[in-house]
Amino acid sequence: MVKKSLHNPIYFEEIIHRISLLNENTPRRWGKMNASQMLTHCDLVLKVALRKVELPRINIFFETIGVVTKIEMQIFNNGIPRNMPTFQKLIVNFGCDFDVSKTNLLNTLKDFRTASENKDLPGCHRLFGKMNEKDWGFLEYKHLDHHLKQFNV
Repeated sequence: MVKKSLHNPIYFEEIIHRISLLNENTPRRWGKMNASQMLTHCDLVLKVALRKVELPRINIFFETIGVVTKIEMQIFNNGIPRNMPTFQKLIVNFGCDFDVSKTNLLNTLKDFRTASENKDLPGCHRLFGKMNEKDWGFLEYKHLDHHLKQFNV
């Protein structure tokens, strides 16, 4: 069972290619976001790993669910469920410029790769708990894959 990760250049380039297949009118298969909003959402999520977006503390119940979810995803290599709740700070329900959103996400992906190569990713996540480089690459790939599938790319 292959566990894809943004740390692997092949899967990093796969994500870049899939993003390039999007346009502002690409229809969604589920959810409320349009393609521009999804790109902005993914950009914000990656910025958590770069310490550019700070998530609020959550209660122990949700922390426990997050840690269990992370472990389950790693063991079974499954994806993120549709319509999963997210942090308010990461919800994008406002208008976004498609080209700006796409450029920002691609730049943030490059920054993520650099931070990863420099071993400069955080040691924990508000929802998923303790994190190492491998966790970040795996979970960020899964998140991007989830939303690209949402738009059938």
